Amino acid sequence: MSSLINFLLSLLLTTIVSFVAPVIVVSGTLISLWGFSHLPILQTIGRVGIEQMQSFLAVFGSGCAFQGIVTIGLTCALVGGLFDIFNFTINRYRSI
Repeated sequence: MSSLINFLLSLLLTTIVSFVAPVIVVSGTLISLWGFSHLPILQTIGRVGIEQMQSFLAVFGSGCAFQGIVTIGLTCALVGGLFDIFNFTINRYRSI
């Protein structure tokens, strides 16, 4: 029973971290581009970068950038959870 609880806690932590990490990276990129758009020298780079990021995220979010961030986060969380399940089963059968 303890092994199951440890597995579920590990799976929960892995999926949460796998969701949050790409969301933070994309949000940080958008925030830095927003900061660049307020500097006179980098203003065009910031504005074009924000437009490109929003159009990229809109592809994954059916036209909405926020849904695109959530879709990318959920996909990464699913992949991270699958890797955790794979790692658990490999380690379990390796000890037999």
